[in-house]
Amino acid sequence: MKNLPRAIVAVLGLWATGLVAAQTEQAALEKARQAAGEKKLAYKLTTPEELKELLGPPASEKTARDGGMEMLNLQYPDLIVRFTRMADFKAPFTLVTLSGRTSWLGGIIGPGGHIDIGQDRLVELRTEADLAKFDPFWGYAGVSLAKLDLRSQETMLRKMPFDSRTRWPSADRLPEGFDPNRLLEEGKNPGLGVRRLHEQGIDGRGVAIAIIDQPLLKEHKEYADRIALYEPIEVPWVPVQMHGPPVSSIAVGKDCGVAPKASLYYYAVPPWKWVDNKPWADLLDRIVEFNETLGDKPRIRVVSISLGMFSVRPNYDAWTKAVEKASQHGILVVTCDPAFLRLATLRRDPSGDFDDPNCYTIGRYWSFPWRAWQQ
Repeated sequence: MKNLPRAIVAVLGLWATGLVAAQTEQAALEKARQAAGEKKLAYKLTTPEELKELLGPPASEKTARDGGMEMLNLQYPDLIVRFTRMADFKAPFTLVTLSGRTSWLGGIIGPGGHIDIGQDRLVELRTEADLAKFDPFWGYAGVSLAKLDLRSQETMLRKMPFDSRTRWPSADRLPEGFDPNRLLEEGKNPGLGVRRLHEQGIDGRGVAIAIIDQPLLKEHKEYADRIALYEPIEVPWVPVQMHGPPVSSIAVGKDCGVAPKASLYYYAVPPWKWVDNKPWADLLDRIVEFNETLGDKPRIRVVSISLGMFSVRPNYDAWTKAVEKASQHGILVVTCDPAFLRLATLRRDPSGDFDDPNCYTIGRYWSFPWRAWQQ
């Protein structure tokens, strides 16, 4: 090679170095694919420590936060790994995505794509140690506990939510008196005597509720027939998000709703983009104007927004004016912002009588006057 120009030698050297590096990178990617195929890496079950034992230390490790969720991103030369957990609980980070990176080194590594770790399947717990990897926010929804003996786990099971997809072991491996089907039905009860009001015909009929939230699963059986209007705003190609369905179900759901006969006007917006109060104020003004055009149709009496950041964002004056205008037109605006929240959210004890006020404590969001009154 001594007769070759130095530039060509340098290029060949870089290519050879890149080829070796690319082959090294492939080893990590292939390890991940093999481990996922053997279910050693699994959705919502694998912790960062467990992954590092299999793949070694990452090239970089970064944390981020999105609302109440914490994210941990590990990057290997050819691999991106994401873990998440809810910030308010002590559960560990667990694996949610595993994907190959695109590399040009050596020209032999292309797009790795997502590696199947079971995101679209039921999460099957392997041992009792897996129980502690879940928190009381998501609980055991979409999880199979069928392989476990849960007779000693009553305290944990009583505080964890679950859903109709949850699979349970046989009754002889459950705590005595623990009946998931009965608890699931009881959990649909709005509580505080609301169902007795429903029996009297006080069930939201003749009234409309507006919800401003993220894109909604419109076909959900709880509220599909209550939707009078669905208007997407600045959310083209944004998929359905998790937040709107429970909010809508609690409001107008046929089995668990507080007002199951109310009409629902739903505005799908991008909260991650609307970090200034102006678009929120503008939309609230538009809802007030729209309400005046409804004629004999049920008029909007409540606007619900599950957001608590208005008082610390720009153009707060515009927001407060819009709220006052809505109030003058007979519309109650409910948010999680303690600066003007006149009501407190509640947390209820799942083991108590849901119609008993003593079964409830102050939830995460409350206004200062409410707190003072409670004390």
